[in-house]
Amino acid sequence: MATQPVNQWKTLDKDLGRIGRLEEATMFISRPLIAPGIALAFIVLAGLGAGLLMGAQPGQLIVIAAAAIGAYMALNIGANDVANNMGPAVGANALTLGGALVIAAIFETAGALVAGGDVVKTVSTGILAPDAVPDAAHFIWAMMAALLAAALWLNLATALGAPVSTTHSIVGGVVGAGVVAAGFGAVNWPSIGKIAASWVISPVLGGAIAALILAFIKAQIIYVEDRIAAAQRWVPVLIGIMAGTFATYLAIKGLKKLVHLSLGEALMIGLVAAFLTWAISVPFIRRQSEGMENRKKSLKKLFSVPLVVSAALLSFAHGANDVANAVGPLAAIVHAVEAGDLADQVAIPIWVMIVGAIGISVGLLLFGPKLIRLVGSEITKLNPMRAYCVALSAAVTVILASWLGLPVSSTHIAVGAIFGVGFYREWHAERRARLLGLQKGKPVPPEERSRRLLVRRSHMLTVAAAWVVTVPASAALSALLYIVMLWLAA
Repeated sequence: MATQPVNQWKTLDKDLGRIGRLEEATMFISRPLIAPGIALAFIVLAGLGAGLLMGAQPGQLIVIAAAAIGAYMALNIGANDVANNMGPAVGANALTLGGALVIAAIFETAGALVAGGDVVKTVSTGILAPDAVPDAAHFIWAMMAALLAAALWLNLATALGAPVSTTHSIVGGVVGAGVVAAGFGAVNWPSIGKIAASWVISPVLGGAIAALILAFIKAQIIYVEDRIAAAQRWVPVLIGIMAGTFATYLAIKGLKKLVHLSLGEALMIGLVAAFLTWAISVPFIRRQSEGMENRKKSLKKLFSVPLVVSAALLSFAHGANDVANAVGPLAAIVHAVEAGDLADQVAIPIWVMIVGAIGISVGLLLFGPKLIRLVGSEITKLNPMRAYCVALSAAVTVILASWLGLPVSSTHIAVGAIFGVGFYREWHAERRARLLGLQKGKPVPPEERSRRLLVRRSHMLTVAAAWVVTVPASAALSALLYIVMLWLAA
């Protein structure tokens, strides 16, 4: 009788299986730590780089700490603020999440380095008067506390899934540390009042303009008998308006470093860009729409390319404009350490700009997807046409606010525009349901209409609460950090 072959490797197989399962468990546990690890490495490198550039000068350790905090702030700006530019394009499926991250990283960095302002007010739009602070040392601690408080608040807001204004965060930080350092009289309270007004002005204006654009598209293109002919007539016009608006937007917001333009000159540039783009778009849209079925789904393809371009341009302008939120206080600290005095305006060293630009892109790539998904798809359902309305509204609202002298937040405008599109869709859908019910003699019950809500109210409450709390929360945190820093330095 033949004996069964003995598996000599049975024990080894078991051991290898255990090791394999252990490796799988280790990878599963360690995967969430990869992004924070990379972020920490960037913060450390920023601090070490600043130390090497400073050399063995007095205040070297302060600059190293400030550079690390500035890098942390830049990471959080990338994680939170950039979602407003890329979210609509991703939610509309005009861009994949990976493509959006790459495009945003490239254009954010380019905007920060090419068109980022080389001179900024040291205390964030004149909120705190430097001469009111007792001396340079107290000013340095106040700026470090403000920068760290704003970064911590942005980090918390990102974790909670709330897109907030980075400008409001840093302003709140400056106010909190400034009040403790120099008293209530040192703060420019009228500016704070304007910022508080922007909590209402920005989202309402952005939402209203986005809803008007969507109403025009529905009336002139979607709900007509020949959609393709209407699209051939109106889509080039809309693309021209978009190009002209973004040309004006970039001239006002993004090209301050290269050339200073008045609003009138920026509008002339926009008009020329609008006409040229319209002329190019007419044959392009005609060719693209040839053979398309007379369906709403066909129209979405005509808006995809303009939407991608608009997202890239918004990222460029954002990088040029908002990089100062990360590097402005850092540049003020570096100037105070090197010169030993305070100034209303200081030049930003190139290494400080690089820290801000790269930090925004790294933060976006590591932590941006969460808020991009929220902004793009969790507030209301977006398609290329609705997302186009959001992007165009953001640019139009900024220009209109600049002309009227109104303080606005680009974050609040973009998110407000998404809510505006969603609420208009609700109103339009309910209106059509009532008309259809009347035609058929079967009115839609209120209970059924309430189930057709197209905007998630929970997100609206979360976002609105975060906006209102941003300035006081970052101010309180900054005041506490300033007191702790002074105590540690004593």
